[in-house]
Amino acid sequence: MTTHAIRGVVGVTLIAAALLPSCRETRALPACHEPAPASGAKLDAVGDPVVVGAGDIALASDTAGAEATSKLLDTIDGHVITLGDNAYENATLDDFLDAYHPTWGRHRWRTHPAAGNHEYNVPHAAPYFAYFCDAAGAPFKGYYSYDVGAWHLIVLNSNCAETGSGAPDCDAGSEQERWLRADLAAHPAKCTAAYWHHPRFSSGSKGDDATVQDLWQALYEAGADVVLSGHSHVYERFGLQDPKGHADPDRGIREFVVGTGGADLSGFDASHANSEARQAGLHGVIKLTLHADAYDWEFITVDHVVHDSGRGVCH
Repeated sequence: MTTHAIRGVVGVTLIAAALLPSCRETRALPACHEPAPASGAKLDAVGDPVVVGAGDIALASDTAGAEATSKLLDTIDGHVITLGDNAYENATLDDFLDAYHPTWGRHRWRTHPAAGNHEYNVPHAAPYFAYFCDAAGAPFKGYYSYDVGAWHLIVLNSNCAETGSGAPDCDAGSEQERWLRADLAAHPAKCTAAYWHHPRFSSGSKGDDATVQDLWQALYEAGADVVLSGHSHVYERFGLQDPKGHADPDRGIREFVVGTGGADLSGFDASHANSEARQAGLHGVIKLTLHADAYDWEFITVDHVVHDSGRGVCH
């Protein structure tokens, strides 16, 4: 059974009351801890545990993509992760209730979310924290960690450049970076994965995001294995590399960019070094099967086709 390192039930209540008074008067938020449905996907997969998810998900003006990927989730047991930009266009409470909740929201009971830049179109990402409750980590922070099987998973807040938004900093010495290093030291697991919204490396049209460099550095020094991000509305897999993008087959981190959760799709610019697989124009999710010292990956599109798969070994 998983436990979040940070719980913020009281904080969520306070932020919702302080920043969302008009929304709460007109529309009711769903209960924070809804029970698992009697039928459908289960939390515990048969065999080794599974995490499955994507970023860039529910578009209020057209929920067809999010509905298609949520139907994929209906068929896959395990923990659901989101890689940010959960509800478009502005991640208001209406966007969450009208677009995310009818689609991916039916898996909220097993979801470990990350915040994207669209969440911070509302100051302090207030509707995001109110909707996901304590599952999103402490309000004003949005970073937390939990364990799945033998793996330690870390969720970070990459909205470092959202000036004035209330998002935390990502630089070396910042509260978030110091928390990350302390969390890594306290959880010396054989296998570690981290996820956030903005990719350090991407061949997509939005390119690299160097603001997360220091977070990647901390993970690299601790021997982390996998990083997942969204933001670029494509699928891309990188080979093992160091924080500056140099191939490092011994200690490098494998990055997956999975911005294919349901929003409008985009394409690629020139391919980056170490980019090993790319897929544009198709919605889908990544499925990771977490073994004691390795992991299998599959990128599964809404037509139930596996477009990329493989296995990695933990450091």
